[in-house]
Amino acid sequence: MTGLIVVLLLVVVATAVATGARRWSLPAPSLLVVAGLVVGLVPGVPEVRLPPHVINVLVLPPLLYASAEEISVRDLRTVWRPVTGLVFGLVLASAVAVGYVAHAITPLTAATAFILGSVLASTDPVAVTALGRRLSLPPRVQAMVQAESLFNDATSLVLYKVAVATAVSGSAISVPGTVVEFLILAGGGALIGAALAAVVTLIRRRTDDPMLETVIALVAPYASYVIAEQSHTSGVTAVIVSGVVLGSTGHKLSNAPVRLQVRAVYDTVTFLLESVVFALIGLELPSAVRQLARDEHGWPLWVPVITFTLLAIRLLWIFPLSALIHRRHLEADNRLSWRVPAVLSWAGTRGVMPLAAALSIPLVTHTGAPLPHRALVLTLTTGTIALTLIFQGFTLAPVVRRSGIALEPEHTAREEARTRRHIANAALDELKLLGDPDQLADLGAAAQAALIQARRHLEARIHQVEDAHYSDPDARPADAYREIRRTLIAIEVAELQHLYEANKISNATRRRIQHELDLEEASLRPRD
Repeated sequence: MTGLIVVLLLVVVATAVATGARRWSLPAPSLLVVAGLVVGLVPGVPEVRLPPHVINVLVLPPLLYASAEEISVRDLRTVWRPVTGLVFGLVLASAVAVGYVAHAITPLTAATAFILGSVLASTDPVAVTALGRRLSLPPRVQAMVQAESLFNDATSLVLYKVAVATAVSGSAISVPGTVVEFLILAGGGALIGAALAAVVTLIRRRTDDPMLETVIALVAPYASYVIAEQSHTSGVTAVIVSGVVLGSTGHKLSNAPVRLQVRAVYDTVTFLLESVVFALIGLELPSAVRQLARDEHGWPLWVPVITFTLLAIRLLWIFPLSALIHRRHLEADNRLSWRVPAVLSWAGTRGVMPLAAALSIPLVTHTGAPLPHRALVLTLTTGTIALTLIFQGFTLAPVVRRSGIALEPEHTAREEARTRRHIANAALDELKLLGDPDQLADLGAAAQAALIQARRHLEARIHQVEDAHYSDPDARPADAYREIRRTLIAIEVAELQHLYEANKISNATRRRIQHELDLEEASLRPRD
């Protein structure tokens, strides 16, 4: 059995497992890691060694882009203060703590232990987003979890490069040099991501070809990553910035059929990539273990200790930070709750990003000698990733339920119902203006019937919100009706965006209702 056949079989297995996870409401990343471990332990299965560029170039960009698109600029503005403390302080504290513990309990040298700490210092946006989709977290908490995982990669990447340079060349760490390198990586990546988002925006505003827009959406994350990496800046940051910018403005750049096609294609791509990459994490662990030296076989004990260290540092950092923020905003709420800090702490899973970094560790030092304990670093990284995805992944939903901060389904349903009523009433108000005799004369002979039909359609939608009874007024609307409904949908879309910008609805509600309006608008287009 060749490695290619194993990968193809893994695609089939991963897709089946991910589909089952959705059906049974289980965390797909956790279940996929278990499936990968099982496949890797089957006798006769050859080792699948992943070249670093496979994950860095082929897998990461679209997954990061999809995660970045799900968070809005508005939500980022509300959480930037606590996220800044996590992106800088917690990443550095985690790297130092893990490095110190690993150096104390394993054969790793100080330099290679710091490499391990820098690799595991940041949470993973792909894993966090995949796990977070199942949970009904409040918008602010969801934004903090996602923003931290998206933007802490630049910090950990700088630490990783410093650690590798120290281990390979034996040079000392320069604090000013580290700061400069961070500014170049993060700042340069952000500028390239923003510039590419501007270029994509200009192109998309000048085309309505669904095929071309789909290709642009698929190419954009790869272009961001490659251009940034070739410019010696952070490709990860470039992809994230371009994803956030385009995700916040995408509804203005194309029409409903294009948005529906792009979303369908991208959902398929991310589903397949996520399914395979999490299964590969599990498959990589048995392969890494086989490469260990005789004095490195204590890894089954070291992995839980390192995982516990990461979780302990996260708890010790987030709870005081939460108390500090609470004290500064004491007038808003006099109660200091453990619930949000506990959920934030437990949501700090590792995933694809640390694995990609670990696979990129050089094989030799500057003298040409093998880098000591590289296989152990890869094993400890993969083991820690697998343990956090399995342990925290399967228990995150119970922790959220126990904390009581999850939004009840009734809360989400009420918000969506209020929003649908509001935008439908806005469209009815516009319909009254269209029904004015002076306006009606310009619409043609079929206008009166079309207006009555459109009014009934809107009134039926309002009644559907109230009593769940609705019937389609016409499966094949007339041309006049289609034109009027497109006008009214445009009014509803504008009102939906106004509610969102006024902070009256969540980003999740806006995206769901926008998708429904896109489906309705697409159904109004004439059939060939």
